[in-house]
Formats: sequence, structure tokens, C-alpha cells
Amino acid sequence: HFTTTFQVSNASLTSRTRQRPDAIAFQGANPSIAVPNPVQRWGQPDLRTFRAALDAAAPIGSMEAYVHGTYGRSVGVNDINWRNPVANPAIFNTTTVFPGFNLRAIYPAGFTPREGIRSNDLQTVAGLRSADGGNFTWDLSASLGRNDSGFFLKNSINASLGPNSPFDFNLGHLIQSEYNLNADFAYKLALAPLKDPVNVAFGAERRLERYEIKQGDAASFAVGPGAAVGLAPNSNGFPGFSNQQAGVWDQTSYAAYVDIDAPLTERLSVGLAGRYEDFSEFGSTFDVKASGRLSITDDLALRGAYSTGFRAPTPGQLNSTSTSQGLDTVTLQLFQTGRLSPLNPVSKFLGAKPLKPEESETFTGGLTWRTKLGLSGSIDAYRIDVDSRFSQSRSFAVTPALRAQLLAANIPGATAFTSVSFFTNDFNTRTEGVDVVVELKRDVGAARLDLVGAYNHNETKVQSGSIAASATQKRLFEESRPQDNLTGTATLGLGRFETTARARYYGEWTDSTGNATGDIFQSFGAITLVDLSMSYKVSDVVAVRVGGENIFDTYPDEAVFQASRGLIYSRNAPYDSYGGQWYVRLDAKF
Repeated sequence: HFTTTFQVSNASLTSRTRQRPDAIAFQGANPSIAVPNPVQRWGQPDLRTFRAALDAAAPIGSMEAYVHGTYGRSVGVNDINWRNPVANPAIFNTTTVFPGFNLRAIYPAGFTPREGIRSNDLQTVAGLRSADGGNFTWDLSASLGRNDSGFFLKNSINASLGPNSPFDFNLGHLIQSEYNLNADFAYKLALAPLKDPVNVAFGAERRLERYEIKQGDAASFAVGPGAAVGLAPNSNGFPGFSNQQAGVWDQTSYAAYVDIDAPLTERLSVGLAGRYEDFSEFGSTFDVKASGRLSITDDLALRGAYSTGFRAPTPGQLNSTSTSQGLDTVTLQLFQTGRLSPLNPVSKFLGAKPLKPEESETFTGGLTWRTKLGLSGSIDAYRIDVDSRFSQSRSFAVTPALRAQLLAANIPGATAFTSVSFFTNDFNTRTEGVDVVVELKRDVGAARLDLVGAYNHNETKVQSGSIAASATQKRLFEESRPQDNLTGTATLGLGRFETTARARYYGEWTDSTGNATGDIFQSFGAITLVDLSMSYKVSDVVAVRVGGENIFDTYPDEAVFQASRGLIYSRNAPYDSYGGQWYVRLDAKF
């Protein structure tokens, strides 16, 4: 067989924005200047995408060759913070270094850089597997995954270059690649007195993970002559990746596993699995999983599991250095921060240690049931402990002495840093929660009714580490997502017609502003969004659906502490802030 699909889309930028107060003040003080309203837009980016997928297989004797994969290409552009000519002397000041040059003649109303990404994403797997379905089966495969994200910036400037600066920049590329070789086997082992065979799965894997930073335009990271008199270096909004940041780093791992599933009786089955993995960058790990399922009756069963796990630091986390710019929502001053490699000598001086894996321990337990009335469901409780979680260290203010160390170590962007940090194994957490799912399927006269309810309660607590010692960071980590979520769906089908209604409930959560200190919090109330759709099956191959999401045009609370940037709703909300959305959809199958 050979199956392929593709999708092309073109979506314009959305905006949920009011004019910034400082832009209103600037317009009032400069009535002859045409100030855009708004000066910057908050929302989804201008985005063009192409995606394709394929799946194919062919018999070769008693074997089967196969390949499947996906490819995606996208270009997206969005606004970032407006540069106010009055509030940003490091960009707009006139100096004797560039006599006769005044940026306000080019950008009289200030400027809003537009940041964009060109992304190419590829994933493919090819292999050969047994196809006879006997007691022993096997699968040999090779896979490749690669994402190349190229960054660009328009409508900006490197102020330290003055009139010699371009206004558009190619900022460089971030490339993540993974290459896997897998050998997987399964054997059905008959053991007396067990009625059913024991399933024994085992295998091995080799993985090569590679992270690459490609240099951007020289002007995007240049420190020009204007820097000596206080003009900001680098492309303003997003500094390009410099030759000092560019490089290729990789990590290789080898793994082996065994997974045994044994039906001890007709009602009791147990499982036991173990996996050993060795990494070139930090050493080895060994993890286990034990599980069981007990059928009390034909309609009621208990289940439970215990497992350990890990998450390895990536080559990018271990080795890369990055620079970012932000806007303090209180002072409206731009600031620039640096994230250093934990292996950098300056990071080590500040207390950084080599990263090690995060480690987790998970307990789950629950039950499933069904009735002859068409009612079924499940309840599962869980606890997940994660130790040595990755986080950025606290921010270190850049003093003259620290800046001298950064410059001596050739850290890109050091001349403009206001603070620096690095990745670290920082804190431990415990997550506890419960999932409940209930479904009712019934015939109502000639119609078909399907009711589904799904509820989740989830709490994460910081147990130890620097976040536990910071009330600000602890609160943000623990409260930044709703603890309660509920979805209810009702589907009614009659002949060729089908109607679906869905309600989505999100509980309270907390957000922090994006200022330099991060101390200002806002609590957001619970919200319920309702969706409705109706479909008609024209024929066996064609169907039409008309529907709406958030049909009552419900909006969340406004982000009051973000108003200084023109932002109406929080960008960190777990739901969108675009009100009602309506669509018509045609499906055709050939």
C-alpha cells in the first residue's frame, strides 16, 4: 500500500491589542507624526505552512518492508515590542561618532521589529519486519528526525552601526537532528500451567542526537563603534547568532530493554520491564516498570503501575549560549539577558555544575467498569515525583567585574547584558492528580446518543531547590495552570445527520507579568467555552459540517498588568482569547 496526504494553509496575523499608553502619550506630544494604532500587535503570527505525510509497505517473501514519514515547511512573522523614541536613548541618541545621522528621521514614530521563522521539519522511519504473525516477530528500523529553524528580523537596526546598519537581518539557524537504529523482537512463550503464553519483548537502540547553531549576518551580532558611546549593539529585538555561538554538538546513547507481560490467570495479568541506557555525555541510567490488572468481574477491573524514568540533558542545553531582549512592564525599559552554557568558565564561577538527567518515579492506580445499560468509565489516581528538574538558574546582575569576566571569555552580547543565567538541575516536584472518564451510549428511539465526561484534577508542588526558597517562582510554577479541567461532550446521530455539543471548563490559574523582577501576579478566574457542530453525510464519500467554537463569544479576564504593552489578554493562558470562531468543512473520501 501507499498512502499520502498534504495540507496547505495561509493564516493572517490575529490581534487582540489596544494602543499602548506610552504610544498615546508620544502621539499627543508629537501630533505631526503618524503613529500606527496599534504600534504593535499581539496575537497569532502571519503563518504560511505546507505539510505532507506518507505511509507505504510492500511484502518481500515472509517479510514486509515499510516506510512512513512527515515533512513540514512554514514561514511565520510576528510583532515584538515597539521601540519608543523617547524611552530608548540607547537606540535613538545622536552622537559625534555618526555626525549627521539621526534614527528619528528614519523611524519618526519609533519602530516595531518583526521577528520571523522559516522552519523545515522532517521525520522518516524505514524498516523491515516479520509478517507471518508467528510466535516470534521482529522489526529492524532506521529513523531520522531533523528540524531546521532559520530566524530573521525585519524593520529593525543595529544602533551601534549607525548609518551603516541594515534594517533587515538574517539571524542564523538552530538545527536539531536525531538518528536512530532500532532492533525490536517479541516472543510468545508457552509456560505450563499458564493457559495463555507469556509475551516477552526485547530490543536495542542506538541514538545520535545533534544540535547545531549556524551563524547569522555579521551585522546582526556586531558591536559597532557607536557602542563606545552607549548605543545598543546587535540587531535590536533579537540578536543574531555570532561566530562564537555557532557550532555543532552531539550526544550518542546505546540502550537495551526487556518487557515481560504474563497472564497469570484468566483474571490477573502482570508486567515487568527494564531499560538500560548509556550516554556519551554523562553516563548511564537504568529504569523499571511493574504493572498489573485484576478483573474482579467481567465488567469491573482494577489496574496499577509503578515506574521510574529520566530525561537526559540535550546537547543544546549542555553547550549553547543565547541572548534575549525583553521589556520591563513597569519601567518600559528594554533589557537584555544572556543564558550561558553551564560548562562555560563564567558559569562555573557563578556556581554552575554539569547537568545530569532528571529522574522520575510514578505511581498509578485505578479501576474501569462497564454496565449493560451502556454506561462505562474509569477512575485513575497518580503521583509523579521528579527530582533534579532542569531550570534556569537565578539571574545574576551584571556588575562591572562580571562584565569583565564575560568579555574575557568572549561571551557574545556581553557588552549589553543586564543579567545572565544558566541551565541547572535545580528543584524537585511532586504532582498528584486524578482522571475520571464516564461515557453513556444509548439508542433514543431511532437516534444514537453518546455522552462523554472527562475530569482532571492536578496539583504540582515544589518540594525543594531554589524555586522552593523563592515565594515568587514557587507560586508561578505551582499555579500557572488550572488544577481543575472538565470536558463534556454530547453527540446525537439520526440517519445521515449528526449534532455534537461540547463544553470545556478551565479552573483558576495565576500569571506573572514580564517585567525584570517578575514579582507582579494576577489570578485569572475559571472559564467555560461551548462548541457546537452539525454534519450531514451527503453520500458514503462526502460529508458537510458546519460548526462554531466558543459559540457564546466568551473572553477570559483581561491581563491588567500587561496593559502598558497594549496586551489585552495573557499570552500564557491555557486557552485562546479570540472569541467565537465559525467554520464550514467539506470532507471527501476516495
